[in-house]
Amino acid sequence: MPAWLDRAKLWARSIKRDVVAIWLAARDSRTPWTARVLAACVAAYALSPIDLIPDFVPVLGYLDDLLIVPLGILAVIKLMPPPLLAEFRAAASTAHPVSKFGLPAVILLWLLAALAIVIFATDLV
Repeated sequence: MPAWLDRAKLWARSIKRDVVAIWLAARDSRTPWTARVLAACVAAYALSPIDLIPDFVPVLGYLDDLLIVPLGILAVIKLMPPPLLAEFRAAASTAHPVSKFGLPAVILLWLLAALAIVIFATDLV
C-alpha cells in the first residue's frame, strides 16, 4: 500500500475522532462559550446527512466536506484549552454520538422542503 494512502487513512481517522471530540466539547460546560457554539455548528454539519453542497454535484460536492469540516475543526481546536481538548480526544476514541432528535429533525427538514416545493409548484400552475 502506498505511503500517501496510509497517511490519508490516518488523517481521515483523526478527523473522525476530532468531530466526535468537538461534539463532546459542545455539550460540556467547561468549554468556552465561543468554542461551544462553533463546535456545535461544526459537529452538526459534519454528522448531518444534509450537506451545504450535495455530494452528487461533481467535485464541489466533496470539496465542501474537504474544506468546511477540517477548517471548522481547526478553528474549534484553536479556541479550546489544550488539556480540555486532550480529554475530549481521549473520550472520543470510545464514544459513539447518538442523538434523539437528529433523525426527526432531518425528516422534518425534508418534509418542509417537499411542502415548499409543492407550494411553489402549485403557484406556477
